[in-house]
Amino acid sequence: MSEATKLAGAASSADPAEGLRAVAALRELLESLESVQVHNARRQGWSWQHIAERLGVSRQAAHKKHGGGGLLKRRSS
Repeated sequence: MSEATKLAGAASSADPAEGLRAVAALRELLESLESVQVHNARRQGWSWQHIAERLGVSRQAAHKKHGGGGLLKRRSS
């Protein structure tokens, strides 16, 4: 049984502590998988619009979350 399958089972536990721990772990796994697939898509030339459509979000939301390259922080003088 895979770790994701175990976590999915634990997420429906009657024990809230176990269920919430599993939900948090699943969320972390999902975020990692999403990042990997967005990176793969960009490497293969997919547009932010195409990625966003597949994720069910706006182009701006996809780019903001996965685009990196935010504003450079200025050094204090």
